[in-house]
This record gives sequence, structure tokens and C-alpha cells, in this order.
Amino acid sequence: MKLRLSQVLICDPASGFNGKVCDLLLEGGIIQAIEPSASEIIETPKGYKVLSLKGKVLSPSFADLRADFSDPGFEYNETIESGSRAALLGGFTEVAILPSTLPTRDNKSAVAYITGKSTQVPIQVHPYGAATQGREGKEMAELYDMNLAGAIGFTDGNRAISDAGLLLRILQYNKIFDGLLLVLPNDLNLSAGGQMHEGKVSTLLGLKGIPAIAEETVISRDLELLKYAEGKIHFSCISTKGAVEIIRKAKRQGFQVTCDVAAANLCFTEEALINYDSNFKVVPPLRSKLDQKALWEGIADGTIDAICSNHQPQRIENKAVEFEYAFPGMATLSHTFQMLMEAKPANVNLAQIINALSCQPRKILNLPSIKIEVGANASLVCYHLNNSNTLLNTGSKSANSPLIGKELKTKIEWVIHNNQIYTQA
Repeated sequence: MKLRLSQVLICDPASGFNGKVCDLLLEGGIIQAIEPSASEIIETPKGYKVLSLKGKVLSPSFADLRADFSDPGFEYNETIESGSRAALLGGFTEVAILPSTLPTRDNKSAVAYITGKSTQVPIQVHPYGAATQGREGKEMAELYDMNLAGAIGFTDGNRAISDAGLLLRILQYNKIFDGLLLVLPNDLNLSAGGQMHEGKVSTLLGLKGIPAIAEETVISRDLELLKYAEGKIHFSCISTKGAVEIIRKAKRQGFQVTCDVAAANLCFTEEALINYDSNFKVVPPLRSKLDQKALWEGIADGTIDAICSNHQPQRIENKAVEFEYAFPGMATLSHTFQMLMEAKPANVNLAQIINALSCQPRKILNLPSIKIEVGANASLVCYHLNNSNTLLNTGSKSANSPLIGKELKTKIEWVIHNNQIYTQA
């Protein structure tokens, strides 16, 4: 594939061309040349197709730290193939998937199953291995064997590791091969039976709440364990103001700690649940406006390293029931970026969003960085920031998104990856 991308604004905080309108030459999946458009230095070689991208923006493709592709065991929600299609629609070319499968992905053969299927889809699918056997929180899983088989890291997904001694052993064992442990902080003794954030809205709706302290106490405990183990930890899907403050302090003290936030927690608050819409029932729960403001401030000052889709598709039978019985989850992968652009406050700019969706996730997962520079692999997403369009579907096998039928102002035009261009409908 030979392409000239003409007059496109580059947004890549890691690139020397960030914020400049440029022309790029791509050949064989590699960026061959970049020059400011006004310079007219680049001549279009014979055989190149020219794409005029005036008014559009080009960034490195996105990488997702957390998605559920449900394969094997729950393919009625999602498969590797359907999840990959949804990812491409959302500008994601690398997705790390949870081990919440049946059977649980807690051994090397289960990891090898995903690495094998990843070669059959147009994106890179990176499997997490379960941190504990069966994700039951009782015994450590085969971490080293799974690492050798291609596990990108270890997590029990939405299940917390309550046993402090077990968590400490995992942290210490991971140091041997620099393994990554992801923890979704949630004290089950404090959150048991909770349906949403504990606050005024939960009281108004008569629903049992999940208090912020259920998240914050676990983070504080795990940081003490981390200090003792001298390892590293990643807190996944933090959602409260207190969590941001605790992690901010820990980073200042030199802890090897990173964290991410789910797009839904940046875009919605507990008030979205006022009509019992089960599409807004997620883990962690949507919190208060004060929590949402603190999360965006965490993105702005770098306390929160990354934004994840937290893509959790659910078939209609799991959602079209009484709120109390609805399964948690929101299908977000195909429109995470658009959601964020709708909701972002004035103190957060586009470059910070791209950093949290592209640069930092790859850094956390120890993946090769993607930059818009000469000689780099062309893994790119092109989008228009002012092209109103209606979200017709999630691109997934499941339709559990509250944004279906809504108008969004940002539109992803196409993705280039592995020397292929994927145009969005």
C-alpha cells in the first residue's frame, strides 16, 4: 500500500510533529516521510494514492488495557472476531482481554488459545492470565508458565483478591520476570449486594449502594503490601476522588504504581441511573459529580495514566430485566474515543486524551511505542472532530450501550494497521 496523506493535523504528544499540519508518505506499512504541508517539499512518487485530509486529525492508533471478549464460554456476548471488529471501529489496534472466561484462562494452554486466535484477526489481542486459580482468590495461578505462553499480565478481572497474603506472594513472584498485576480495588465485605454508588441517588431509588471506601481501603492496603514487596502494581478502573488522592500521594513517594479509569466513569455519573437504565449498571459503579471531576483532574495532571474502554458486552437477556438482576457492563469499545470527546472538560485537551488512549497503555503493557515519525510503523487513526453522526450500533455482538441512537460530534474516518486501511462506514 502506497499512500500520501495530505494536509492532516497531527495529534501525537510523543511526536515532534505534534500540533502541525503535515503531509505523510506511507509505503509497506512504514512512514517514509513527513513534512509540514505548507513546505511542499514532499513530491508524490509515482504509484501513490493521495488522500486529502484537510480538517481532519491523525493520531497513533489506540491500545486498550481492559476489555472482555468472552471467548471461550460466553461467545453469545462476544467473540475474538466480533470484539476485534468493534475495536477497529473505535480506533483500537491492540486490546488486552480479561480472563473471565469459561474455563478460566489460568494456564498456559488457555493463553495459547488466545494468542493463536489473535493471528486470525486484524488487530493484536493480548491475553491476560488469571492471577489466581479459577479467579477464586485462593491459590496463585501458573503465572510464569502463562507469561512464557504470551500472557501480557495477570488479573482476576472484576473479582478482588481479598487475601492479603496471597496478593503479597503474587507481587513478590511477579518480580522474578517483571510481571504486571492488575487489580480492580473493591472490598467485597463493604460492597456485597451493592447495585450502584452509595449516595443520594441510591437512597432515592431504594437501591443498596457501593461506598467509595470499598475501593479506597483496598488501594491503601495494596500500597502497603507493594511497599513491603518492592514490586509494581496497576490499579484498574479507579472511580473515586479518594482513590485519585491516594494514588497521587503514592506516586509522589516513589511507589511503582500506575492506574487507569474506565471511560464510562469519566462520561457519566450516578444521576444517569435515575430511570433504572440497566445499561448504566457497570463495575465499578458510576460515582458522583465530585468523583467525576477528580477523575478528569487526575487525567489532566498525570495521576491517572490511562483510560480504558472497560468493554463488557452483555446479551439482551442479561440487561432487559429488573435492575437488581441485570448483569453489569457496557459495550464501549467502538465509541470510547467519541464518548470522551463529548464529555471532556475544558481543562483536558486532545493531546492528553490521545496520551491516555495510545501512549500510556502501551507503556504500561510493555508494548512497542507507536509514534508518528519517519521510519515508524504506520498504525494510525484518522478522525474528524466536528462531523456529527448518529451511533447506530456498538459494532459488537451485544448492544448494551446507552449511546445507541445518540448523536456524537466526533467521527473516526479510518484506521491504518499492518499495511491495511480500514474505512469506517
